Amino acid sequence: MAFSNSFLLLYLLSLLACIAQGQLSPTFYEASCPNVQSIVRSVMAEAVIREPRMGASILRLFFHDCFVNGCDGSILLDDTPTFTGEKNASPNRNSLRGFDVIDAVKASVEAECCATVSCADILALAARDGVHSLGGPTWTVQLGRRDATTASQSAANSNLPSAGSSISTLISLFAAQGLSAQEMTALSGAHTIGQAQCKNFRAHIYNDTNIDPSFADLRKQNCPASGGDSNLAPLDVQTPNWFDNGYYQNLVAQQGLLHSDQELFNGGSQDALVQRYSNDAALFASDFAGAMVKMGSISPLTGTSGEIRLNCRKVNE
Repeated sequence: MAFSNSFLLLYLLSLLACIAQGQLSPTFYEASCPNVQSIVRSVMAEAVIREPRMGASILRLFFHDCFVNGCDGSILLDDTPTFTGEKNASPNRNSLRGFDVIDAVKASVEAECCATVSCADILALAARDGVHSLGGPTWTVQLGRRDATTASQSAANSNLPSAGSSISTLISLFAAQGLSAQEMTALSGAHTIGQAQCKNFRAHIYNDTNIDPSFADLRKQNCPASGGDSNLAPLDVQTPNWFDNGYYQNLVAQQGLLHSDQELFNGGSQDALVQRYSNDAALFASDFAGAMVKMGSISPLTGTSGEIRLNCRKVNE
């Protein structure tokens, strides 16, 4: 009986160790790279000062990473003659940016802690710090992700919402990642910063009826009915470089830039929540931060899965 109890105790301890190994923790690098958070924060602060839009670009990179096989840094991998990554998937091609900033963060981290911090964790920290640099909330980033050695262009094409998505499509795509409709609406508030290309909002400003006519006319000035596909407009017409609840105020005023934005306030299930966020910046900030933590926990690689990439753009050789 004593042997059986000892065996059972060892089994339970090993099981707990395996479970712990598979969990993320905010103190994961406390011993191995104690300065990682301050390093990322410093590089991101400089990047946002140089170009405020970069905060939104890095945040979008993180979102597009997590929605494709989890938050594993796969979005950062370059295509090669023998490898097809996610950068040229339809939602990403010629629109994702900020890879050079992640490279700079990675180089600074590697200089202090060689082969220790994953690109996936760097991206998670950089997204948080970019938001905070623009006046947004901060949150505790769970760490311990490892980097993917593969990617999926097909999953990127199917998992990511488009600018023309309906409310039902948005809810279902987020639900597929374990995120509720409320979390989808909170995370959509990321569009309080950043810009969009004319090709992504042309149909909304020319064809949709749930749009303020004067706002549509304003956007048409820089987005002709044909041509000018890459011309940019701010997602938030009020404070495009400040992370606040202006996005929801825009929606209530029928001044959402994308069709998918205005879908959140169009006589549907999210109208009341949009109204609350438009009136309560603190509620939005709190819900956004919570939803970011949850999104960052989508299917991470941990333990001995994946690797710690030395170069975020390619797998280790």
